[in-house]
Amino acid sequence: MNESNNQTALVVGGAGFIGSTLVDELIKEGWRVKIIDNFLTGKKENLNPEAEFYELDVRNLEKIKPVFENVDYVFHLAAWPRIQISIENPVESNDINLVGTLNVLVAARDAKVKRMIYSASSSAYGRQEKNPWREDMAPNPISPYGLQKYVGEIYCRIFSEIYGLPTVCLRYFNVYGRRQSSEGAYCSVLGTFFNQRKSGQTMTIVGDGEQKRDYTNVKDVVRANILAAKSPKAGKGELINIGRGRSYSVNQVAQMIGGPKTNVAPRFEVKESLADNARAKELLNWEPEVDLPDWIEEYKKEVGL
Repeated sequence: MNESNNQTALVVGGAGFIGSTLVDELIKEGWRVKIIDNFLTGKKENLNPEAEFYELDVRNLEKIKPVFENVDYVFHLAAWPRIQISIENPVESNDINLVGTLNVLVAARDAKVKRMIYSASSSAYGRQEKNPWREDMAPNPISPYGLQKYVGEIYCRIFSEIYGLPTVCLRYFNVYGRRQSSEGAYCSVLGTFFNQRKSGQTMTIVGDGEQKRDYTNVKDVVRANILAAKSPKAGKGELINIGRGRSYSVNQVAQMIGGPKTNVAPRFEVKESLADNARAKELLNWEPEVDLPDWIEEYKKEVGL
């Protein structure tokens, strides 16, 4: 990625779990980086001191627009990634996840950036009849959050078609890794389980624990973002799954971590998510490198479990 040197990236949501990890990697590769975040879910301790930081809210277009000046690439990761909260607060989550995305697109268009990479979500698939999930399947979101992220994808495609703003939409599948939160749609059950184990608590398994998820490491997600910025095969609002392509049940995850566990009442959720990642390989030359069991073993040693 030597060609990225002297390029300027704006990471919207750059104090969050995925955003801050992306910022660190961009800076390591020689990019100049700006960050917009309002700490709704991001954390000050995640900020890279080598980046220019602007404490702003994506809901305020006029305030964020000046930051987009002289930016080459925009990575839009700002969201309120909490399915349950989107159910309880659909208006506010819509303002953040959808109006915020529209504002970022408008600001990117007006600044004539080279490309905008949108952090989409596998929650747009909702409930599907078969696995794995492919990008050509009809979306079927079952939460306001899933709907908001899906409409954001459509906005990206429209901005590419009508305004000529190059965009790419990356649909993430259950991202995990260091800095992960213990709650939220981007947090897998891993964050909760590790927090419980580190504090000596019992791991709480929702329902029968047979629900399966495609867990994708944050390092793989970050690499996909950087590849999406540069790929000559993308830029017209393409939907691209960023998933490991392998699913594990909650019971299997608990077994990998080890320790006491208990079952709690089931909740309304998808039974299994599994990504078909062939398009990511084709358009981005991306393949996942980190597998969940290996990462869990490594992380357990780090935290002394």
